[in-house]
Amino acid sequence: MHSALNRAQGVFGFFTTVALFVAGLAALSVLLYPTDAITSSIKIRDAKVTKGRPHYYSTKKEEYAQLRFDLDADLTPLFNWNTKQLFVYVYASYPSDPSDPTSPLSHSVVWDTIVRAKESPYSIDALRERFSRATSSTKKRPSKMKMTSTKKTNPHGVLKLRDQRAKYSIGDVSGKMAGRENVTLSVGWNVQPWVGALWWSPGSGSVPRTEGDIGVSKGVDLPALKSKVMASAGAAGAAAV
Repeated sequence: MHSALNRAQGVFGFFTTVALFVAGLAALSVLLYPTDAITSSIKIRDAKVTKGRPHYYSTKKEEYAQLRFDLDADLTPLFNWNTKQLFVYVYASYPSDPSDPTSPLSHSVVWDTIVRAKESPYSIDALRERFSRATSSTKKRPSKMKMTSTKKTNPHGVLKLRDQRAKYSIGDVSGKMAGRENVTLSVGWNVQPWVGALWWSPGSGSVPRTEGDIGVSKGVDLPALKSKVMASAGAAGAAAV
């Protein structure tokens, strides 16, 4: 007869085999789920160039650009039964050498966010909340009815941003950013599943990739850096008026 330890090892081995098999099926099942209806568009609203210390750990002053943009993205096709969350980001592209427009492009992330999948009604947290709510309602009555919010929200997975300020500024190792030509913004995403490979947006250079329109803005030129003399003259002129 087998000992209790041998039986426990057999049960555990069978459990891990079944769990890996089910996880493999879940990872392969997303291949049957099309993601070709993704649309996104982005537009640069404003661009400013400032000279200073962009970070508290910067040792010297340098030029850095700050952008504002409008973003419309419908990422709902990326959500399926194996999606845990989406990492959505906006990155800027501009020539590495300001004196040569044909130089290789530099890329810098200026904004990002995480969009989590909807919680299942049968998850542990949802069941715990439902059970605690049911037990508390039997013990006491609510004194006042809560007012429901009438604020409209976007559907899950739909982003609509207007005049959004970038989280991160754009800098360069040379410390010069003023006058950069043809600066564009693009939208990217990364699908993080519960199990399986990470899926990336088109144009990211990574595989596997999803289908869809990543959205690229029209190119803009960064403005010139205003000197202290020009700024003081403008302030004096405004005061005189």
